[in-house]
Amino acid sequence: MKIILVAGARPNFMKVAPIIRAIKTRQNNTAIEYRLVHTGQHYDANMSESFFDDLGIPAPDYHLNAGGGSHSEQTAKIMVAFEKVCLDEAPDVVLVVGDVNSTLACSIVAKKLLIKVAHVEAGLRSFDLTMPEEINRMVTDAITDYFFTTEKHGNENLLREGKSDGSIHYVGHVMIDNLLFQHAKVLNTEATSFSNHDLKKSLGNYLFLTLHRPSNVDNEARLLDIVEALNQVAEETPILFPVHPRTRKMLDSFGIRMSERIVQLDPLGYQEALYLWKDALCVFTDSGGLQEETTGLGVPCFTIRDNTERPVTVEEGTNTLIGTTGSNILAAYGGLKKGHVKTGSMPELWDGKAAQRIVDILIDDVIS
Repeated sequence: MKIILVAGARPNFMKVAPIIRAIKTRQNNTAIEYRLVHTGQHYDANMSESFFDDLGIPAPDYHLNAGGGSHSEQTAKIMVAFEKVCLDEAPDVVLVVGDVNSTLACSIVAKKLLIKVAHVEAGLRSFDLTMPEEINRMVTDAITDYFFTTEKHGNENLLREGKSDGSIHYVGHVMIDNLLFQHAKVLNTEATSFSNHDLKKSLGNYLFLTLHRPSNVDNEARLLDIVEALNQVAEETPILFPVHPRTRKMLDSFGIRMSERIVQLDPLGYQEALYLWKDALCVFTDSGGLQEETTGLGVPCFTIRDNTERPVTVEEGTNTLIGTTGSNILAAYGGLKKGHVKTGSMPELWDGKAAQRIVDILIDDVIS
């Protein structure tokens, strides 16, 4: 069996890495091989050789260099380049992860070439069609053959959309596989080797922030409201903030200034970020992945969004959906000061073995 694994951005590689490690454990007694494709959807200067070493995987077999342009231009470039890879490699399965444009583009190409599609993180829904990711999720799942879900809500969404029960597999979450793998490495690394060790040590208690979603940062009034609230929070408790390039651009464009107690950092590598947020009093974020990862390590998380496609993190985990207003941010922080903190629990099957389950299911179905 030959599998093509598709990744378009750094977080995708974090999800694919456990699957590659699981494949390698089966290669001694199973006829299985893989090719790793980087579509180049997002350019990332931090994706050096050491990045792949940290993940425990080799560099990609193919780099499509298909980044840049509008959503449509990017999707088209990926499709054209990926079709050539599929024709050359003739895989049995194309496995895509998440909800980026690469997920959608490569699924369409594979399906039209009569290649089976496996979607990791299938069935997640925010029910917000203004989110490009929601369109990518829905279209990908419309043509997927193997649905690998991270939470039971995903199963329910897919069944409601008419997918067959036999094609839906609740396997846990590869992002948690990666988190547990990386967390062990961070704990075994000398703390002084992290670039922000001295900063972290000097701050004592601190909060951790990520903010990049277009609905939050592209709207001047909303971004100003959020920043003014965070500035107030920072007067009491400093905030570490690795600034996304998009957010940096909009802050500068709107002339919005942050408190000096919001320590603005350059974008961080995975282990550097984990080293910081794992010990934060809480995380403020509008990311999808951090909602899950904070639940994985039991760190309180306040999500600056009106909806989430990851409801299990709210129902069982440490995540609280607080909306996008400054007043809600201040209320969440006020509750934190009073000790109103969700402890949460680890969702079922978030045990670091999701990738093994995925590979076993594909082997049993394709080879058997």
